[in-house]
Amino acid sequence: MKTLAITASALALAASGAFAQELNIYNWGNYTNPKLIEKFEAETGIKVTITDYDSNDTALAKVKAGGHGFDIVVPSASYVPIWIGEGLLAETRPDQMENAKNLDPVWIDVDWDPGRHYTVPWQWGTTGVVVNTKYYDGDIDTSAIFLDPPDELKGKINVVPEMGDVMGLAIMYHGGMPCDDDRELLREVRDTLVEAKQHWLGMDYGNIEKFAKEDMWAGVNWNGSTFRMRLANENIQYGYPKEGYVVWMDSVAVLKDAQNMEEAKTFQNFIMEPENAALISEFARYANGILGSDEFMPEEMKTAREIIIPEELKDKGVFIPTCAPETQALYTRIWTDLQK
Repeated sequence: MKTLAITASALALAASGAFAQELNIYNWGNYTNPKLIEKFEAETGIKVTITDYDSNDTALAKVKAGGHGFDIVVPSASYVPIWIGEGLLAETRPDQMENAKNLDPVWIDVDWDPGRHYTVPWQWGTTGVVVNTKYYDGDIDTSAIFLDPPDELKGKINVVPEMGDVMGLAIMYHGGMPCDDDRELLREVRDTLVEAKQHWLGMDYGNIEKFAKEDMWAGVNWNGSTFRMRLANENIQYGYPKEGYVVWMDSVAVLKDAQNMEEAKTFQNFIMEPENAALISEFARYANGILGSDEFMPEEMKTAREIIIPEELKDKGVFIPTCAPETQALYTRIWTDLQK
C-alpha cells in the first residue's frame, strides 16, 4: 500500500507540474527514450533534465572543468576507469540495489568496473561502417569504406567524431590492436587518416536524418544509429569490418559532486528493471545488459543484422581497453592533426 501511495502521489505531482525532486542527466545526444523519462517522472515524482554531449572527451572535459550541475553521466567502457581515477564518480554500489538481480552475469565482473560498484549498463553495441547500397554495391564489411574509399563514395562520407572508435578501426585496419603504441604503425595510421579525410564530407555526429535523405552515403557509425537510418531508408546497411571493429558499452554513473545523489541512485535502479531497459533499447536500437528485457523489445530487433552479428565476423569484434596515458597522448596528437 505504501508503494501505491507513493506512486499515486508522484503521478499527481507530475500531472500538476509541481515536481518535488530533480535529476540532471548528461548523456549522448538522441540517445534517451522520452517514454523512459516520462515513466520515471510519473513513478517517482522526480523531474528530469537532459543535456547532450557528442563524445566521451567532451563529457569528461566539461565535468572536470566543474560548475556543470549534472548528477549522472554515461561514459563508454574505456573511459570509466579514467572517470574513477580522476575521482569524479560516486561509488553508488549498483550491485547491491534491488534490481541488480536483473543484471546479465556477462556484464557484471567487467574490466572497467569489476562487480559494478559504480555503473549500471545503459546500452552496448559496435562501431563499424554504414553504406547506402543504392550508390555502392561492393563489400561493406571493411574499413576501406572510409580509409581507402571507392570513387563512387568519395565526398559523401561522414566519420563520427569519436577518437577511440575511429583510431581503433584505423589501427586494426593496419593489423594492430587498440592501445597499440608502435610508432611506425601509428605513423601509417596517421598518414592513412589524413589522406582519407580529403574524401570525407565531414566529421559530424547525429546524422540519422542526413543519411535517410541521402545527403550522406557512407562512413563510420554505430550499429543502433545505423538501424534507425535503415528504418527510414531501406538502402542503408551496416558493415562489420573484417579487419576488426569496435565493441563498446555505455554505462550510467553518478557524479561524486551530484546535487541529487539519491535521485540519481533511484534512476540507476530504475533502468535495471527489464521493461525499462527495453524502453532504452527500443528508442536507440542497441542491446542492453539486462536479463528479461528481450520479451519487451520490438520484434524487428531480434533479427536485424545491426544487432545480430554475422557468425563469421563475431571474432573480429574488439573491446577497446583503457590505454596508458602516454599511448592516449599519441592518439590525441594524431586526432588533433586530423582536425586541422
